[in-house]
Amino acid sequence: MVVNYSKWDALELSDDSDIEVHPNVDKRSFIRAKQNQIHQQRFERRHQIETLKYERIINDGLLQRIDKLLTSLRGHTQQAKSPGQNPDEFMMQALMDSADNGPDDEPPKPPPGVHTQNPEPRYSVMMASLVDQVKKDAGDKTHDWFQTYVKGVEGHQTKVQNLQAELLQKLAELEKEEGKKITSDSIHTGFSVSSVSKEQQKLKSEPKPKPEAVEVLNPASLKRDSLARMDSAGQSSGAEADVDEPVRNTSKTVDDDDDEEDIQPSELGKAFAKIKMGDYKKCLQFVSENHEVVAERETDGLLVEAFNAQMDGKAEYARNCVHQALLLQYCRSLGRDGVGLFFKRITTSGHQAQKVFHDDVNSTYARIRTRCAELAKEKASNPKATETEQIQLHAVDPNTSIHINIPSASPTEEVEIRAREIFETFPPGLQRALESGALDRVNEVLGKMSVEEAEEVVEKLGDGGMLSVEEGVIDGTTEEGREKLKGLEEKARAEKLAAEAAGDEQVSKEIDVADVDD
Repeated sequence: MVVNYSKWDALELSDDSDIEVHPNVDKRSFIRAKQNQIHQQRFERRHQIETLKYERIINDGLLQRIDKLLTSLRGHTQQAKSPGQNPDEFMMQALMDSADNGPDDEPPKPPPGVHTQNPEPRYSVMMASLVDQVKKDAGDKTHDWFQTYVKGVEGHQTKVQNLQAELLQKLAELEKEEGKKITSDSIHTGFSVSSVSKEQQKLKSEPKPKPEAVEVLNPASLKRDSLARMDSAGQSSGAEADVDEPVRNTSKTVDDDDDEEDIQPSELGKAFAKIKMGDYKKCLQFVSENHEVVAERETDGLLVEAFNAQMDGKAEYARNCVHQALLLQYCRSLGRDGVGLFFKRITTSGHQAQKVFHDDVNSTYARIRTRCAELAKEKASNPKATETEQIQLHAVDPNTSIHINIPSASPTEEVEIRAREIFETFPPGLQRALESGALDRVNEVLGKMSVEEAEEVVEKLGDGGMLSVEEGVIDGTTEEGREKLKGLEEKARAEKLAAEAAGDEQVSKEIDVADVDD
């Protein structure tokens, strides 16, 4: 195939490998001088092009005003022929009629570097100079002065038109010379096309609800196993009792995806887990359309789903979840092109990667199955093992209620000072629960403590006089109140009869003893 290299002839080079210079001339200096010459000529040529374009714009504006002046002169021909007409006054009136004193009187601003020394005057000044030149050329000719002035203005119009033609010709030559060579300034973007492919609607990982933020004395205790947080581990379980209200409108946000305490499979992960194990073509298509499924949280979520499914007796679904979870883990661990690399190896017949992957799936599922069996056995042998003993505050008498008394923040008496000191020893969460005055909130905090700590707190509440039992008021106007009153009356009547019966029996015994003595 013949290659046409003629298009490269337009390249303007200042450094050619086959250039030959005089032996007494340094080649590098010659090349540098040639570069400077080319750049200087290019700069002067572009500056001249900008100047000619600007001059043509100025001349176009001047021609428009000359045409207006000629139109004004020709429109007053009859007035000029009237006897006693002063030529100077006539020309001044015609010039004023054709003048434009608005914003168009100012010529356009020149480009940078053009006519910086002598800025262009206003068009009205140009036209006044033109009229003065016409008067000077006419001289003292009083006979037929009107035609002399008209021809003088037409002569200046012809000169400007000829100048415009010369400028246009010279401008075309310079632009042609500028376009002969290809330079770095000639490089530009010919076209740019961008397209956005709209994928089909796909499942997205739904954001998980944010857990209620809690304030604890020791945040590290939340990351340990629940059994390790008992008193036997050396950590006070009272740290859990410091429960605050859910934090709202805080500046710090919680990233649920990185929360190890709330690992749950997303809808996207569940959809991927439903793909039959071994259908790698469908798995590859799903991963290609949903790149976010390769995230680590999806792998952890599927393993949790496998554990829960195994506990529910869904062994086949649990194994499938383990398979899909490890598939995503392998794709992520193989690097940037891990997805394509994994499916290429796993679908190659006899490849060692198949054995490694399936052995990993089987061993992982075996550990989950073994652990689930152990948990099921423990649950069957001790069904009440998960129950926890708690200390709660409740009124024994249904007609009474427990009232919470908070000591004053600025106590004056010794008893109040002592009660305030006891109150300040409580965790902040318990303090807020007591300040709310709600017994349910206090019981909620006590329920998170160990039995020993809860008993100590209740004892301190009693010592500080922060708990008091008050009788309730029974409303006798309601049905419920009347029933309570009736029950109390029957109870009192039964107690009275029981006391009278006991008294009669005692009197009878005393009479019997007296008869024996006699």
